[in-house]
Order: sequence, then C-alpha cells, then structure tokens
Amino acid sequence: MKKGKIKISTKKLCVFYNEKQALFDVNISINERETTALIGPSGCGKSSLLRCFNRMNDIIENCLVTGNVDIDNIDINAPNIDIVRLRTRVGMVFQKPNPFPKSIFDNISYLWDEVKARLNQPGTSLSGGQQQRLCIARAIAVKPEIILMDEPCSALDPIATATIEELMDELKKEFTIVIVTHNMQQAARVSQKTAFFHLGSLIELGPTEQIFTNPTIEKTQDYITGRFG
Repeated sequence: MKKGKIKISTKKLCVFYNEKQALFDVNISINERETTALIGPSGCGKSSLLRCFNRMNDIIENCLVTGNVDIDNIDINAPNIDIVRLRTRVGMVFQKPNPFPKSIFDNISYLWDEVKARLNQPGTSLSGGQQQRLCIARAIAVKPEIILMDEPCSALDPIATATIEELMDELKKEFTIVIVTHNMQQAARVSQKTAFFHLGSLIELGPTEQIFTNPTIEKTQDYITGRFG
C-alpha cells in the first residue's frame, strides 16, 4: 500500500461525557504510514479523539460518541465490528508506562541487548524510558496497523525522550502513528501532519512544517507562539 493513503477518517465526530461535550463535529483524515500529532491546550479533546480510534471510550461510563470513525473505509462503530480484533489492529501506548507485572521476558524481549541478563526481573524494574519502549514493543508485537500514543514522553527525561522519538521515526515506516503531545517541539520533530485542537474543535490540520511556520488560522498562530495555552 502506498504512503499517503488515508488510513483513518472521521465525519461529524462528537463525544459527550454526561452533559459535557468534549468534541464538536470533528472531520479529520490521517494518512497511512505517517505520524500525525494532535496538539492543543489541556482539555481540548485530543485524548478523547485518540480513544475514538480504538473505541476505548466504550469503557468510560456515560460516554456517548456520535458521527463516524472509519479505518480503511470501514465504520469501526458498526454493530458487527469485533472490538477485540479492532484493538489488535490499533495498539495504544499510554502516558504512564504500564508494563505487565510479569517478567520482562513475558512482556517482550524487545530490549534484548539492554535487558538480556535480567529477563526474570519484573518489567517494572526497568527505567521509565525502558518501560515505555517495552510497552511500545508489546503494542507492536501483535502486528497492529495503527499505534496511538497518548503523551508517551511526558514522564521521561530528555535522553529517554530522544530514544522514543528515534523509535517512532523507525516505526512510521511500518505503522500509522497518532500522537497526543503538549510538547510542540516534539510534534515538530516527529510528525508529518499536525492537527491543532481548541475547546473540542479541530481548528487546523496540515503539514507540520506549515502549521509551525505559516499557519492559516490566527488561533493556531496564537497557540504556536505562546499567546495562550
């Protein structure tokens, strides 16, 4: 499949938590084998959108999702969708590393050179950066097509962050990546497309270089330059 094909698309996507609306009529297209960064102030709907892509919102009480989410032109909210299969296709890496409380070997021996002498120790004995790479390795072990990352580097130091970013650069050759990040420098480094959200609405989507150097919407410019956020 050639790069540039649309992998994920939404149409008039809305998310409600009880009476509070978190997303408003979001229409977004995400290309295959690219990294798309979702940026914007806290509470703008980035993580809510991310959870729509593997139906994690299903497990949140009193959450209602309306509109369409398509992966490969198939509505993932259709009644006949196998959710387990969907979540195999769409892996997720969370903000806080969450290795299973099992041995490193049982998590996955992806960090072989670093951990081969310690395989029977708990996965939680690794450093934060190693734990996060372990979780990424676990996510890709089931051969997903899409990897969702929700602030994967927020708890890591700059060296560990750089290692994760290098890994992401390699992964995009095989996977479609969507990353939520508050770090605009990170978004600029790792993504090919950037989507800016504000108060639950998609304000602007475009090539990352354009979003950061010549955005077409004034509100995007204000956020990028630190006038609010």
